[in-house]
Amino acid sequence: MTASQAPAAAPPSSMTQKQILQAMSGLMAGMFVAILAGTVVSNALPTIIADLGASQSSYTWVVTAELLAMTATVPLWGKLSDLFNKKLLLQLSLCMFVVGSLLAGFSHDATLLIFSRVVQGIGAGGLTALAQVVMASVIPPRELGKYSGIFGAVFAVGTVAGPLIGGVLVDTDWLGWRWCFFIGVPFALLAIFLLQHTLKLPTVKRQVKIDWLGAFLIVAGVCALLIWVSLAGNQFDWASWQTAALVIGGVVLLGLAVVVEMRAAEPVIPLDIFKNRTVTLTTVASLLVGVAMFGGTVFLSQYFQVSLGKSPTVAGLMSLPMILGLLVSSTVAGQIISRTGKWKRYLVAGAVIMTAGLALLSLIGADTHFGLLSLYMAVLGIGVGMLMQNLVLAAQNDVPAAELGAATSVLSFFRSMGGTIGTSVLGAILANRVTEEMTKSLERAGVAGAAGGESGGGESLPDMSTLAGPMREIVEHAYGVATADLFLVATPFALLALVAVVFIKEKPLKTTSGMERLAEEAGDAAPTDKGPAAPVH
Repeated sequence: MTASQAPAAAPPSSMTQKQILQAMSGLMAGMFVAILAGTVVSNALPTIIADLGASQSSYTWVVTAELLAMTATVPLWGKLSDLFNKKLLLQLSLCMFVVGSLLAGFSHDATLLIFSRVVQGIGAGGLTALAQVVMASVIPPRELGKYSGIFGAVFAVGTVAGPLIGGVLVDTDWLGWRWCFFIGVPFALLAIFLLQHTLKLPTVKRQVKIDWLGAFLIVAGVCALLIWVSLAGNQFDWASWQTAALVIGGVVLLGLAVVVEMRAAEPVIPLDIFKNRTVTLTTVASLLVGVAMFGGTVFLSQYFQVSLGKSPTVAGLMSLPMILGLLVSSTVAGQIISRTGKWKRYLVAGAVIMTAGLALLSLIGADTHFGLLSLYMAVLGIGVGMLMQNLVLAAQNDVPAAELGAATSVLSFFRSMGGTIGTSVLGAILANRVTEEMTKSLERAGVAGAAGGESGGGESLPDMSTLAGPMREIVEHAYGVATADLFLVATPFALLALVAVVFIKEKPLKTTSGMERLAEEAGDAAPTDKGPAAPVH
């Protein structure tokens, strides 16, 4: 590749502040759609599966298919964004999401629904990877903090609003579960329209050779491991031939992928980026944040409904303290980082506060006052808000512009992978702890052998309205103790994330956007980044 292969046109980044804010609206709509796809069906799935006459296995795959497709394709979208027009790819991923959503909404059997969830997941993977890449392309790292806080807020709102919206749609007779899929379509179409009219990104023409073999091996290997952690302990035992086959197969495929990536001209995941200390440490921290944050908090709604006896709608609202903490901390930290240029202190503080929040949540029980619970959740939200988006900022600031897409998608990929692993492993722990606690309580009450049937082994929520008073108290206590134990298990992962963050070296934030840096690296523009601007005190 030579400099003559890139356009020597006008300035690479000509978007004004107003244009950036307008483009942000399209990016935020796209991100909201991606998050909604994964969360809106959680409260609606029992109704969907019953209406389609599907099996428990189908129930699992409706969730797993979208998650697998999204997580496995994030690195591919990221690499494509380094090779092709980012705006076009973003709109393509939105179109795939629309197609998947319409197929899901009109599904009349579980097979079509699962296939449509795969299409949705591929589109959501593109949105997850590309939104942050596009931001880094048009906004200098020094200014990125004040915008990334907004994305943290969208992420938080989508995570909490999804189950709430899904529950309301299912409970509304004239709408029904199909609208859980249709509801994202207007947002996606709006995002396509806004991006077309507001996002100005030049196309850098270059010779492209796509590493199809590497892409196949990465997707196949990741899917094998994700299928294992998603289904082990539920569809088959952790120690079983299925586990051996999936783990060995996944490791072999990924090992072959590493060999192919080392030799490819345009690797999907450039292994050289891991020579960069910042990228390696932020990747490790993102993986651990995924395990701790997603693995721990995904079971909070279950705790609210079973242990505290709240309805699905109220359970969704009870997560607001955590969301508000995340919103405030990500926004405030982003603004301060953009003003001062100092960012490491907020990563360290975020990791410390997140660890403290998880440790505090390990103290909850069936009789915990909501005021105290709100405080614990707010602490966790504040820590995650200061940490999660700024890990991406640190990595984007320290890689060549030509590798922005790969570096950003690697972080998103490992965070999603951590969340999947954490959810699966902690879910198995929850099931075992619920059974143990119920067995102990029933034995103390002079009853034996009923724990597994009453709790469903922790795999499904018991219908609390059908339980008699004493049995209800036993179930509430069991889920309270088990949920607290989950946060206790998640706390060391947050502590390890803190260790990784401490070793990240703080470097001055660049003052040029990704497109400007790309032109400089290609030799098409005179260097404009004279170094970091002096911090404003």
